[in-house]
Amino acid sequence: MSNSIDRGSSSPWLGWLAELALVAGLAMGGVSLASALGIWLGLWDFRTGFAMLQFVGEFGRPVAAAALVASVAVYWLGRRQAADGATRHAALALIGAIAAGLGYYVPASYVPGEGENIPPIHDISTDTANPPEFVAVLTLRADAPNTTVYGGSADMTPERLAELTTGAYPDLTTRTFSDPPDAVFERALVAVEGLGWELVAQAPAEGRIEATDTTFWYRFKDDVVIRIQPAANGTTVDARSVSRVGRGDAGTNARRLRAFFDAL
Repeated sequence: MSNSIDRGSSSPWLGWLAELALVAGLAMGGVSLASALGIWLGLWDFRTGFAMLQFVGEFGRPVAAAALVASVAVYWLGRRQAADGATRHAALALIGAIAAGLGYYVPASYVPGEGENIPPIHDISTDTANPPEFVAVLTLRADAPNTTVYGGSADMTPERLAELTTGAYPDLTTRTFSDPPDAVFERALVAVEGLGWELVAQAPAEGRIEATDTTFWYRFKDDVVIRIQPAANGTTVDARSVSRVGRGDAGTNARRLRAFFDAL
């Protein structure tokens, strides 16, 4: 790559510094992209993808910062020494900084923000005492590592899962609507379609809807069951979202349920 860059005779090292920043930055961005692309293409499973993402999460930010510093330094020193191609070299280093920054953004988006209380759980229900049960989706989860038994995961109990859920997501509770159950059921179907979930089953007589949502980046499949029941003052709606793989979900299932109720 060094031969493709026009360096001034007085400061050839500026070109090398720019190249180094560019290559390092593109490498961070490339690994981040490949971590998911390999899963999409079936080249490796999510564990390998997450290991690659963890690498970018550890080194992406310092590489981006170093490339940005290199860009400024190359431009400033190049202009100061009247070196040929200073602007071009600085632009190459800046591209490296942007690539590393974008690569780092992906794993950083999975990390809880400051002050967020996100426990390592993957089964979120608005009714923790009597969570909605999956029926039709069970055949699709036959080979899934995670169970649909509430609190049935390793080192977990129903009581502990309920405690962690209500502590982290106090807003996710049973919702009550004044409309009759059949009207709410139809609205729920519209919400599922609008959110882009794959409808697995609908049982109006039972007030049950089951669907699967596939995450964009890592193609994780998480399952949702919605329970709609008549009540004295209208209709109650409960929903539950469960990941097929992974111990923790980084808050994904809770965000999914919030999006559903917002759409409803």
